Amino acid sequence: MSVRLNLVLSDELNREIDKAAADSETNKSEILRKALQLYLAARDGKQRGLKLGLVEPKTEKLQTEIIGL
Repeated sequence: MSVRLNLVLSDELNREIDKAAADSETNKSEILRKALQLYLAARDGKQRGLKLGLVEPKTEKLQTEIIGL
């Protein structure tokens, strides 16, 4: 079963999603599905006391902690 959602985006966010879809050779729906999955994973991690961040692959050093999700 699937659900259809209506979503209102700013022009700027819509352009960014269009660009991300083109860059990854996919479509907006797939970009938004992945974004929601990432959000849910971050929320689950936060509930378990974990943090979300971007890590430098070679040094494994945290470059950016993502907050506010």
